[in-house]
Amino acid sequence: METNATTTLADAALPTNALERRLDLAVAIADIDREIDQRLRRMGKNFKMPGFRPGKVPASIVKQQHGDQARHEALNEALERAFAEAVKSRQLRVAGYPNIEPKASESSTHIEFSAVFEVYPEITLGELKDVEIERPVLEVGAAEMESTLAVLRKQRVRYEPVDRAAAVGDRVTIDFLGKKDGEPFQGGQANDYPFVLGEGAMLADFENAVIGLKAGETKSFDMVFPADYSAKDLAGQSVTFAISVKEVREAILPEMDADFARALGVEDGDIVKMRAEVETNLKREVKKRLQGKVKDQVMEALLKANPVDVPGALLELEIQRLMQAARQDMEQRGGIKMKDFPMQREWFVDQARRRVSLGLILSEIVKVNELHAKSDQVRTIVEDVAQSYEHPEEVIRWYYAQPQRLAEIEGVAIEDNVVAWALSRARVVDKTVAFDELMGQKS
Repeated sequence: METNATTTLADAALPTNALERRLDLAVAIADIDREIDQRLRRMGKNFKMPGFRPGKVPASIVKQQHGDQARHEALNEALERAFAEAVKSRQLRVAGYPNIEPKASESSTHIEFSAVFEVYPEITLGELKDVEIERPVLEVGAAEMESTLAVLRKQRVRYEPVDRAAAVGDRVTIDFLGKKDGEPFQGGQANDYPFVLGEGAMLADFENAVIGLKAGETKSFDMVFPADYSAKDLAGQSVTFAISVKEVREAILPEMDADFARALGVEDGDIVKMRAEVETNLKREVKKRLQGKVKDQVMEALLKANPVDVPGALLELEIQRLMQAARQDMEQRGGIKMKDFPMQREWFVDQARRRVSLGLILSEIVKVNELHAKSDQVRTIVEDVAQSYEHPEEVIRWYYAQPQRLAEIEGVAIEDNVVAWALSRARVVDKTVAFDELMGQKS
């Protein structure tokens, strides 16, 4: 049914939102009435009521029972159709859903409404020729390999009891009691507390007081908390600690032997094969991190070069997504008790705005420059991801078993295309990066 609808567009946006628009809609009452009658006739064909054969219930009864529903559905459908036709004719890109409200009207032939909604922003892509992007460079060599193997050994360390004074690298177990102005303070007491000296689990002055003590020895010492200490009531304050060492254990690193190779997944314990696998995985991880650092810079540059107005509807949707993801993560980490943790919308506004802004900018760049993902590019990324699994061919088949599983990979490919496009337009400066810095390891 074609609805006799008229519309007008109030192009003047509200001062607080440059993306907001208003459409005045009017749908013919006669058209609505015809649609209501058609809906009631369709309902009547299947309407059942005691004392009447199916489909033979009088129209007046059907209307009495379902008239309000038919009118609601007919009016909604007419308004949706009128709104869709209006925005299409004006080539408006609607963001979110319109808020449609009736208008006060004396018309006897039409029902009038106002639709308030937001449109997507018009984006004019900014220049990147004056933007400098540092491209980190790192070649994996013997030193990086040995550092990685040392980390892998440390991850599999065991601690054996020793009868000597505690030193850096030892794991100690202690009782401690802290007092401020002669009174115990919150968080200043623990029993059978284990930590590794030198790893920064405790403040440096505290660790230095433990170093040199043997199991069974005690010590009292004064200490001043740093001025920027996280607990504000203790920041810069002088306290006294009494400690008692219960146990000292020495770190025993595994040997680089067949057992170590098997612990890393090399079934036959071949050391040469193990080193080759570690090197392959290390190079893949280094490449991923280098690309990640470049991508972060590119995204930041795109945000600065392309300020955009963010539709409130899209912002709110992204805030809700982030809140839901955070709640699920907290529930997984803290159990069902975290299910109803009170989330504050304000926590997620900045992150949501950044994500929506980037999405709008990237979409425009991809459209204007035809940077869509190619099938061979997606295949390459899938194969690269699969190489980190024990049976790569099964992972590849899993991705291609259902096309929707490739959506995430296609997103990665598009981002790679955007990064390459941006680097071709910006000033790129190669800069060697330290291995420990790239990997986030302590020197």
